[in-house]
Amino acid sequence: MRELVEREIEAVGATPGAPARRGSRRTVTVNAAESPLGWLRARGMVDARQFEAGERLRSDYETAALGPRVTMRWDAAPTARGRRGPDAPLDPTLAQIAAKRRFDAAVAAAGPGLSDVLWRVVCAGEGLPAAEKALGWPARAGKLVLGIALDRLADHYGLG
Repeated sequence: MRELVEREIEAVGATPGAPARRGSRRTVTVNAAESPLGWLRARGMVDARQFEAGERLRSDYETAALGPRVTMRWDAAPTARGRRGPDAPLDPTLAQIAAKRRFDAAVAAAGPGLSDVLWRVVCAGEGLPAAEKALGWPARAGKLVLGIALDRLADHYGLG
């Protein structure tokens, strides 16, 4: 289910062709569940290759950040192993360690100057304006740097 939120923003130009008036307000519906990377993709600011690379990084980040299970496991009962039985699934702890290694390798491939914006936008879910402000960058610099970081990440993953 999508979570929609109405926000009141300061309008620069409320209607197309109308002169901009400072202080005028309008209401906009925002999907709060949408990631900043998904928002950029929907508006054509990130291509499919960059988006896929970012989603892979986010998936590894979330898998690596999972804590130990503290409740009942509702998995299917174990089946017989052998010629016809399936391979044993990866232990959750081993899956977490493997995801952490993949995440660390991907961040290292992006480089020290690019990994901070990559982590903030893709993994932490910060918007570009918030990331730019936190990093002390000028407005609109984050989109360019994030694009370069996502390209390096896509090269690391071998995405064509």
